[in-house]
Amino acid sequence: MDWAGWALFGLVATAALTAAMITAQLAGLTRLDFPLVLGAFVTEDPDRARVFGFFLHLCIGQGFALGYAAAFALLHRATWWIGALLGIVHVGIALTVILPLLPGVHPRMASQRAGPASTAVLEPPGLFAVNYGIQTPLVTAVVHVVYGAFLGLLLQAR
Repeated sequence: MDWAGWALFGLVATAALTAAMITAQLAGLTRLDFPLVLGAFVTEDPDRARVFGFFLHLCIGQGFALGYAAAFALLHRATWWIGALLGIVHVGIALTVILPLLPGVHPRMASQRAGPASTAVLEPPGLFAVNYGIQTPLVTAVVHVVYGAFLGLLLQAR
């Protein structure tokens, strides 16, 4: 497996993905603020949460990059299109399983069943995270496909 490539390119790809998601959110393409969602696990303060969340996302992305590197090693092949396909699987799991389950474990996120008395500060993402805007699934899919393609281009399949 390409350990050096994973360490470097996994970090670069994750930073780029996170930056793209933040840019999309600031441009009004989505209301999903993933650093805030992750960081709110740690602190109530939104500014601190975004900082913690950014670094948490870098760590999580590094874990996913390890999975991509392992897949390339198992396939004995690393190409942009295999990486892009892995990105589709990755975002599919994120949007249909991981994000919809967050309200069950997130201390500051409301659930779909939360009533008006809820004190949660984050709304639930819902299936495909459409509660954060109708363009959210597309934006999220595009950046994850680019993430996978980038890793497929730069990682070795050893």
